[in-house]
Amino acid sequence: MSKTQPFEIPFDGAISRFFEDEAPADIRNAIKRAEKGDILNPDYPHSERMPRKAYEKELAALQIELVKLQFWARQSGARIAVVFEGRDAAGKGGTIKRFRENLNPRGARVVALSKPTDKEATQWYFQRYIDHLPSGGEIVFFDRSWYNRGVVEKVFGFCTGDQREHFFTQVPEFESMLVDEGILLFKIWLNVGRGEQLRRFLQRENDPLKHWKLSWIDVEGLKKWNAYSNAIQETFARSHTDHAPWTIVRSDDKRRARINAIRAVLSGIDYDHKDPRGLGRVDTAICGGPDIWDA
Repeated sequence: MSKTQPFEIPFDGAISRFFEDEAPADIRNAIKRAEKGDILNPDYPHSERMPRKAYEKELAALQIELVKLQFWARQSGARIAVVFEGRDAAGKGGTIKRFRENLNPRGARVVALSKPTDKEATQWYFQRYIDHLPSGGEIVFFDRSWYNRGVVEKVFGFCTGDQREHFFTQVPEFESMLVDEGILLFKIWLNVGRGEQLRRFLQRENDPLKHWKLSWIDVEGLKKWNAYSNAIQETFARSHTDHAPWTIVRSDDKRRARINAIRAVLSGIDYDHKDPRGLGRVDTAICGGPDIWDA
């Protein structure tokens, strides 16, 4: 489709209408004033996004380390599971892509499950995820996970209060069993500020190549920022454990987020031939525990 050819705006332009009619004034004004590369969140520790050349150089070095990690996993039989969660438009898919783009796809796969089928809805909540856990030598990236129950299902009323409470009772033990079994489990939460999230949604609405990334939940979720914040905060409080801690990555700058998510995983594994110079250091201002989460 050429850029001049008209196309249908998804959801009848509901995102643009929200921007004009319902978005908080400070968010709307920040988006209107922003220039390309500006960081909208005033609390983000960097005012501009990471320069492209520096990003590409550091990413290339980290992807070499990821190739080493995969080779080590195949040789040792290690099983690695990386769970990606976060607000809508926080950059989960793009971050997973940078993890995988130079890995052998036979041993590095993505799990992105759709809504449960009628049959799955009658099963133990965690059951449908078990078949997707890594076998020996595999790295599995979960693009959303069992934590749907902690956040999205709560916000949209897709589960009962008792079901969610049961989830929180079981999830620490479930993850403890995974770790005790020898699976190297990482939980990454990508967090994006409200202004940047809305800016990314507007960009998707106006780009026909990105319409597939939008859903009605995204549109309705724009109105539920505070409900999401409350559900996220409770999820961290009830599932951040010593055996399966959360790593929060503030993703207002996608480049820094990708770099630091990769570093966080690589730093947590003692694989062969690790190069500290190639790995670099995690930026603790934007990557750390739940204490750096910005509601």
